[in-house]
Amino acid sequence: MKLTRTTKQFNSNTSNQKWVLIDANGQTLGRLATRVTEILRGKNKPQYTPNNDCGDFVVIINAEKVNLTGKKLTNKFYFEHSQYISGMKTTSAGDMLKTKPEEVIYSAVKSMLPKSKLSDALITKLKVYKGEDHPHQAQTPVREEIK
Repeated sequence: MKLTRTTKQFNSNTSNQKWVLIDANGQTLGRLATRVTEILRGKNKPQYTPNNDCGDFVVIINAEKVNLTGKKLTNKFYFEHSQYISGMKTTSAGDMLKTKPEEVIYSAVKSMLPKSKLSDALITKLKVYKGEDHPHQAQTPVREEIK
């Protein structure tokens, strides 16, 4: 009698994906981004599979109220380039929080995801909004506190 053991592989079709609501008010950017990355990848679930999408959808509200420690408001810069000569634009983190606070959180989470095709699928499950309102009430997101 031969015993065969197989490892169960989970993916987005077989895992139970839910919606999580996180309030960024008073949260430190790095700690918020690491927790969101864990939820997006599904590392907080027992059926975590590293090469498949088993994570949950994440809705972040109050993006403009996130905290940056130290001198990051003035010394941290975000770069864009237009692909033309001398086409580089730099923006400080303080200016980005005033104009596009969603992009600050989005870029922090994206940089913590694996550099592969899987991260393109995972980042689409992140929804970041300025203020309290978001259009995902129908999905009934579960509020989660970050410590």
